[in-house]
Amino acid sequence: MERTELQWLTHLIRCHDKELPELKRLNSYYEGTQPLSYMAPELQQELQETVRQVVINWPRLVVDSVEERLDVEGFRFPGQPAADEDLWRIWQANDMDSQSQQGHLDSLIMKRAYVVIGSRDGDDETPLITVESALDMYAEHDPQTRLVRAAVKRWEEEGEDGKEQHAALYLPDATSWWVKDKGEWIEDPEHERDDHEIGEVMVEVLANRPRLKKPNGTSELADVIPLSDAACKIATDMMVSAEYHATPRRVAFGFGEEDFQDESGRKVSAFSRIIGRMWATEKSKTDGADVIQFPEATLSNFHQTLQQLAVLVASISGMPPHFLGQATDNPASADGIRSAETRLVKRAERKQRAGGTTWERVMRKVLRIRDGVWDDAARSMETLWRDAATPTVAQRADAAVKLFTAKVVPLRQTREDIGYTQAQIQRMEEQDREAADDALQRVMAGDFAALEAGPKPPPEPAPEPAVA
Repeated sequence: MERTELQWLTHLIRCHDKELPELKRLNSYYEGTQPLSYMAPELQQELQETVRQVVINWPRLVVDSVEERLDVEGFRFPGQPAADEDLWRIWQANDMDSQSQQGHLDSLIMKRAYVVIGSRDGDDETPLITVESALDMYAEHDPQTRLVRAAVKRWEEEGEDGKEQHAALYLPDATSWWVKDKGEWIEDPEHERDDHEIGEVMVEVLANRPRLKKPNGTSELADVIPLSDAACKIATDMMVSAEYHATPRRVAFGFGEEDFQDESGRKVSAFSRIIGRMWATEKSKTDGADVIQFPEATLSNFHQTLQQLAVLVASISGMPPHFLGQATDNPASADGIRSAETRLVKRAERKQRAGGTTWERVMRKVLRIRDGVWDDAARSMETLWRDAATPTVAQRADAAVKLFTAKVVPLRQTREDIGYTQAQIQRMEEQDREAADDALQRVMAGDFAALEAGPKPPPEPAPEPAVA
């Protein structure tokens, strides 16, 4: 049975509400604000502010180490040697350098992020692209085509009677805006609906590790959270142990409460909650008062446990051990470091492939809004990514130059392999054309001596007039 727009809206909101607690939990782990319950209430009451629960934020480290390798550098049509300049103009006009980074980050943390495409008021040549959080949006996929068949975005605004709840409903042929009035959703009279009749929802899902049965993705933190909880527990216990046992303790025999007074006669507790506390007893020894000192405890058992947990996190996440502080007496060689990053680089490349598919669909819809028709060539569009590996500049340049010298790759590809951006390559090509034109003019003028000397230097600036 076909749903009405209101039925779609309430259905998507209900599905979103079911997932919000889990999404908020995942987000709290990345922010390091997850709820902790490692110390007994009685121990917390005694320690008060002396020792706080420790958070070791490995989830953020795991996410950031992958996200740092996901940078879009352009889009290329089939048969074109360079990235398309107009698509890159639209990308830059929407601040997608920063928005895409935030979308990749949220998808790694909370399974997915969303990309919304629409028209821009007053500028038909530059469609609007925004990246939205999974905390604000939800989309449902068609089980047959696996494309988005409906999506909703929710937000709150300050109104005259407090906060007003708003929503945007995205369907294949229309986008409508809604507001909650007296507990019921109604179409927002202040916002005109958009009956674009394109036939596709103007929303794409930027999912992390999507699966056939889980098109909305999986959080990168799913396997790390239990180990992070264990590390926080061990680190907190280590701090408690340091408070009680890491400094020498003393036992005093033959002392009473009257012996613990300050200069003014005020009592000082024999059980003071400070480092170096003293345990005292009034039971006298036969030979009088005495003080005994116990040796302090070592914390090496906690250190070894934390190191073992770090090794487990490294093995699960694919991060090199040195990312988690696992250093040895003999520093690893440059080749050893790059070899240790192999799994992390491969993981980033897999995410580039999946994310590239989403960004290509986004740009196809951008072209549909701009041109009014679907571009068949855009179906074979390619997303250009920055190299996910971390070779040195010298190694990358040496390999690229050797391939160019052997005539395996052209000059443009050589510059891309070295790591130059599309804008830098375009400037280089302009300078190459200027140098070629200058050389041709010299040949035509018969100035072969100047040709051998190289291109003309830029003219000297005119001297500024002297000030009287």
